Amino acid sequence: MNILDNGIESYLNDVIPDRDSVLTAMEEYATQNNFPIVGPLVGRLLYVLAYATKAKRVLELGSGFGYSAYWFAKAVGNDGIVLCTDKNPENEKKAKAYFKRGKISDRMQFHTGDALSIFDIAEGDFDIIFNDVDKELYPKVFKKAIPRLKKGGLLISDNALWKGKVLDKNPDAATAGVLTYTRLAYSSRELFNTIIPLRDGVIVSVKL
Repeated sequence: MNILDNGIESYLNDVIPDRDSVLTAMEEYATQNNFPIVGPLVGRLLYVLAYATKAKRVLELGSGFGYSAYWFAKAVGNDGIVLCTDKNPENEKKAKAYFKRGKISDRMQFHTGDALSIFDIAEGDFDIIFNDVDKELYPKVFKKAIPRLKKGGLLISDNALWKGKVLDKNPDAATAGVLTYTRLAYSSRELFNTIIPLRDGVIVSVKL
């Protein structure tokens, strides 16, 4: 199910300027290998949110080979830090190669393993927590993330519309995870939330 009209999505992609060559290479790799990434439309959104909030500490739960982290790294600047997590060591290897090409390695940390376990041992609070783990785990992420988010910080989760499956009458486990997460967010007195229907939907929550 397409969230956006195909013509509108094409228009949005056409109006954005060219990205740097590393991001373009990452997008080409994702296309060739059928690897899900947030893509340039959501990537630009992540950059805007991080830059506008002057974020300096970003935690990613489920970084893949570093595409979204690359956008965050550009936004946080030389004195920022982006902590990446992914369970696949091959993704870490690819990510570090791209970070080196983009000359942003000094602001990146990559930890291989279970994202929630790594979250538990990561030190400090964060300006932004970006969540893109297995959808069944979304409710667990929510409960762990709120106490570690600074006041005014952002909790951002990808796949908020989950290919339209949020409309299913009999949701599977992954869809149920997304639905539960969304209910938790909108019922929380600590957050103000909005869902942005770009790509597969992005839910952005600010800690009050």
